[in-house]
Amino acid sequence: MMNLLYILATVLFTVYGQLVVKWQVGQAGNVPADMTGKLYFLARLLVNPWIWSGIMAGFMAMMSWMMAMTKFDLSYAYPFMSLAFILVLLLSSVLFGEPVTMLKVVGICLVMAGIVIGARG
Repeated sequence: MMNLLYILATVLFTVYGQLVVKWQVGQAGNVPADMTGKLYFLARLLVNPWIWSGIMAGFMAMMSWMMAMTKFDLSYAYPFMSLAFILVLLLSSVLFGEPVTMLKVVGICLVMAGIVIGARG
């Protein structure tokens, strides 16, 4: 059971990273049209501590995943990553007001069903 925490940590770090980057990019405003403006926009994001926390979350997700790979077959562990789809959909709705449409729900259900079927086969 303790080994499943590696997979859970991977999912949670992944979700955190996606949400925090979305939040901070949204705070930064629109991307300028000119190349100099785009470079400045990206440079501003790259010195943002929240963006760095998202980058570190990605690194921690990778570290957790490597630990999970020492304990589980990839074909067993990878389907759990579909939890990230669900969490991102729900949390992006709660945190950013993004719509949860029936098509999104059906699409995620189809992806998850495909992963479960593929993992069993």
